[in-house]
Amino acid sequence: MQRRKFIKNSLSGLPILLTSPTILTSACQQSDVIPSDKTVIVVGAGISGLAAAKKLHEKGFKVTILESQDKIGGRLRTNRTLGIAFDEGASWIHGIDGNPITTLAQQAGMTSAFTDDESIKSYDIGGILRAQNVYATVEDEFYTILNSLNKRGNSTQSFETVFNNLYPAKAKDRLWKFLLSTFVTFDTGDLDKLSSLLYNEGEEYTGIEKFATNGYDTIAQFLAKDLTILLNQRVSKVDYTNTKVKITHNGTVTEADYVLITVPLGVLKANTIQFLPALSSSKQTAIQKIGMGCVNKFLLTWNTVFWDDVQYITYTPEVKDKFNYFVNLKKVNPAANALMTFAYANYARQTETMTDAQVIDEIMMHLKDIYGNKIPNPTKMLRTKWQSNENSLGAYSYTAVGTEMQHFNDLAEEINNKIFFAGEHTEIDYFSTAHGAYLSGIREADKIIDLQ
Repeated sequence: MQRRKFIKNSLSGLPILLTSPTILTSACQQSDVIPSDKTVIVVGAGISGLAAAKKLHEKGFKVTILESQDKIGGRLRTNRTLGIAFDEGASWIHGIDGNPITTLAQQAGMTSAFTDDESIKSYDIGGILRAQNVYATVEDEFYTILNSLNKRGNSTQSFETVFNNLYPAKAKDRLWKFLLSTFVTFDTGDLDKLSSLLYNEGEEYTGIEKFATNGYDTIAQFLAKDLTILLNQRVSKVDYTNTKVKITHNGTVTEADYVLITVPLGVLKANTIQFLPALSSSKQTAIQKIGMGCVNKFLLTWNTVFWDDVQYITYTPEVKDKFNYFVNLKKVNPAANALMTFAYANYARQTETMTDAQVIDEIMMHLKDIYGNKIPNPTKMLRTKWQSNENSLGAYSYTAVGTEMQHFNDLAEEINNKIFFAGEHTEIDYFSTAHGAYLSGIREADKIIDLQ
């Protein structure tokens, strides 16, 4: 389903900010090499760090990436142990027109399938199938409210507080809870912490949505070609007191002329990296004030298919954010008898304390309510735990109560032309997206290049 769909509607009639595909394509091509003995350390081998490192390497810089995990990609992470490409993080290209991921996907050999938002069935408790016109009518009203709710918000109240005060009956309605969960919480963050003023901030690319079918990590592998990457290297200190920056990782100290920090916002919030001197108050405030949401994904496989032949199956339980949205992977991969479902916000965090068996039981309660008690249990399940993953400590950033849009720029601000910052949380127009992370890496590489 189209992330930021309501933003697209709210911006209708306004100019959409697009980046030139020609410029983005050339960002990964070698040109105007700058012979240089300058060294760059990139902390993190996610898409932002890889994009920056690739461009700097092609310009002649001596670049080393330090990655804390045992594989590259960061939140571009694909699990293929069940014979299906299960993207644990990014799954969609959100608007293909002018989007840098569109070009990267083609170059990397990433295959994708059209996301058909109309191929959907909606079920209520008791397995009652909603009439399509009923669902569509409520969805239209939902977007109408989203397009104007911020005009009635304020800087101290959350989206949830304002919505519940204005629409108490809708706040209790199961279909409305589903729409809020899937179209707002999934796209942003916890509704009880989401800003009632800034929930619809950000730009989007136009065009159709596409779903990766052979793994989003193909992009990471493409960007990483010919780069020097050291895995299992956890950075604990960045000392920029002197001319050269000293980076402590696994007890070893490495010096560089420039350092690019691309760790997720959750890691910055945890203060696991010590900066000497300490980061500015504006940067520390931004780290504190911008929210970090949590979305967890679950892939389940069966020997036989029992579900509808549509791309999306939705269910409206009483409990919000709980396994209410199923992607039918067989529609994009005919060999896969698999469904992918989600948990959001606090329920997503709760799943990380549950066993596999407990999670499967909860998911099957919903599927059995739709399709009957005789459907088989899944043969296998894969899952994510983004909140407790020490390398991410959450899924992606969002505009929480107290967030100011300037905070994203504050996070992107370089220090003394030596310490640079990239990642989706530093991209004011495209935060919380893979393309935003990519663009931030190119942005910071350009800053370093311009210093020469």
